[in-house]
Order: sequence, then C-alpha cells, then structure tokens
Amino acid sequence: MGIARGLAYLHEECSTQIIHCDIKPQNILLDDYYIARISDFGLSKLLMINQSRTLTDIRGTRGYVAPEWFRNSQVTVKVDVYSFGVLLLEIITCRKSLENEESYGPEAILTDWVLDCFHDGKLEALVETDTEALNDKKQLERFVMVGIWCIQEDSTMRPTMRKVTQMLEGSVEVTTPPCPYTFSTTI
Repeated sequence: MGIARGLAYLHEECSTQIIHCDIKPQNILLDDYYIARISDFGLSKLLMINQSRTLTDIRGTRGYVAPEWFRNSQVTVKVDVYSFGVLLLEIITCRKSLENEESYGPEAILTDWVLDCFHDGKLEALVETDTEALNDKKQLERFVMVGIWCIQEDSTMRPTMRKVTQMLEGSVEVTTPPCPYTFSTTI
C-alpha cells in the first residue's frame, strides 16, 4: 500500500506533478517500520501545472516499461500505473516480470502468465506455495484484477493511483478487467 499511496502523492498531491518513470523492486526501499518507500528519482519527469503529458525518450527498466514508450506517444502518470501493476503481480506471484533470456515457457513473461491463469480460472497456480493467499481467494482475485487493470495497453483504461489505492483497500469495487492487449494470441 505504501508504494500505491506514494505514487498517488507524486501524481496528484505534489505542487508539481511527478512521473517517476522507473518503478521496479530495486527502487522500493523499506523504512525501519517496513513501510515501502519509493526511491531513485533519477529518471523522473516533472510536469508543470498546465501539463498532463510530456514527450521524452524511453525511460525505465525492461519488463516494467509501459507500451506507450515504444509508440513514441506522449507519456503521462499512467506509465507509473503500468509499472506498479507489473510490480504488484510480481509481489503476488513471487516471480520476476521477465525470467532470464533462456526461458521460453508459459511463465517466462509474468504478465502473460497471470492473464492466462486469470482467464482460465486458475489463480491458485499463481500462489501455489502461499497458504495465506490460497486461504483468501477473494483478496487474491481482487489484487490480481487490480494488477490487470494497471497493465492495460491503452493508458486511458488504466486507473489513477488514487483509485488503485482504493481498490487495494477494498473501499471501491474492482470490476473484471478486459484483456489488456489490443490483439489476441489465441486462434
């Protein structure tokens, strides 16, 4: 929750809106009370009051970079939402966003594997050794759905970090997300 709240603060509460541009596990630190804190603002972009998007070169780390970076589209705070979604799915599954380059199995790309498990109704495969998660399948489903909402290819479909925080807390309903990709890999 600390990461989601921190991003909501950067995006909506700072006097100058900040896009972090590199949300990943290595940039999350724990304080003395094990509260997650966002670090490494070296790639961050500041948006002036009259800006909601910006053009910039690709920033971030492979596996966490939002699709709009590759389309030379203007980027918004939604690039951080995408990266947070990948991070959330990593936390749920205890797996990396991308396995090493020699991996080609169904689990090699975390987001694809999570989507397959979600659509096949096999969420327990995501947390097979986590008895706490297996005992609360409703919360597991809610967290996975939040992650899938965050990784929507269309950035306008991604929720704000404020809404992500509310969905994770359970204060707003999480509806079933659509397939995040504009193309289908099934025939």
